[in-house]
Order: sequence, then structure tokens, then C-alpha cells
Amino acid sequence: MLGIFLDTETNGLNFRKHQMIELAYKILNVETGEMLESYETLLQISYEEWKKSDPLSLEVNGFAWHDLKEGKTPSQVRDEVKLSFKRCAIERGKSVFICQNPSFDRAFFSEIIDADTQEKLSWPYHWLDLASMYWSKCLLEGKVNPWDTGISKNKIAAALGLPPEIDPHKAMNGVNHLILCYEAIIGFPTKVTNDTMH
Repeated sequence: MLGIFLDTETNGLNFRKHQMIELAYKILNVETGEMLESYETLLQISYEEWKKSDPLSLEVNGFAWHDLKEGKTPSQVRDEVKLSFKRCAIERGKSVFICQNPSFDRAFFSEIIDADTQEKLSWPYHWLDLASMYWSKCLLEGKVNPWDTGISKNKIAAALGLPPEIDPHKAMNGVNHLILCYEAIIGFPTKVTNDTMH
């Protein structure tokens, strides 16, 4: 089974009004932790779209208008992601998306690659979220209540004794932090480490 650990940065929280401005993901074998592919890019948006930005969102991710001039067009990103997923044999039943906030990321991702295209390519429609994994782990272990620790990614990290995500938020930093938290909660069952090699 493959996990597409994915994060986005946007210029606001409303996918009907705002745009994805950065996309990153890593495709990992969730049994072994082996990484098959890594992808990150900035996306170009028009100045009219930029003017609709939510200042609080830009404060979190630190992006300025001039940063996006190095970005790719949505159609370029669409083509690159499709090729990337084809190389890794991403398909329903053999892979899942894993995010911190899948309802957010999925909405913006689907603005780049529409749901009909995803369906035609038989991409996974399961988008799993880290907070639910942490919530379940807490309840099963009975050591701490997730509502006491909080379930934002940084609060989950703090509860697990992990560092917070680097500020300002960038999509690949988010992906790496997501994987760090995921491994602490779920783990990679057959991951080969130096300890297991001796």
C-alpha cells in the first residue's frame, strides 16, 4: 500500500475564492517507509486572484506576490502530477492520500485536477487525516484524551515529544512534519533501521 503524504499552501481558506499557491507530496510505501517519489512546486496565479488573498493565510505561509513568478501554471502541474502518479502506479485500492487536513487539501487539489479526471484515472478517493489517527490512538491507549492535548499538527507533535513544523509554513515542510508525526503514531511496520540490521 502506498501513502501520498500531501500538503498545500493557499492564499486563503475558501477554495471557491482562493487558489493553491504551493503543492508538495511524498509517495511512501506505508509498510516499509521507502520513498518512491517526491514532488513540490509553486503555482502561478493571476494578480486579480492574488488581490483576493486572505492576509492571515499569507502570514502563516510567508508568501509574497513576487514569489509566485517562479511557479508553474496549473496545467503544467496537472500534467506533472499525472505523470508522477503513473510512474508510481497510484491507483484505488493500492494507495491512499494522507494529510493533516484532507477536507481542505482535497478541495484545492481538485481545483487543479478535477474529480472526473481523478475518477477516470482510478486514483484513490480515500483521504485519511492525521488527527483521526492520533484521536484513535489516544482512546485505544487510554493514557491521554486527544481533546485535552489538542489535535492541530503542532499540538499532536508536542504531545508526542516532536518538534513543531518550521515557520513560515511551506508545503514540503508540512509533508515532512506530517510523515514525522505519522511515523510516531502509526509507524512503518517493516521499516529497516540500523537497530534491526544488527
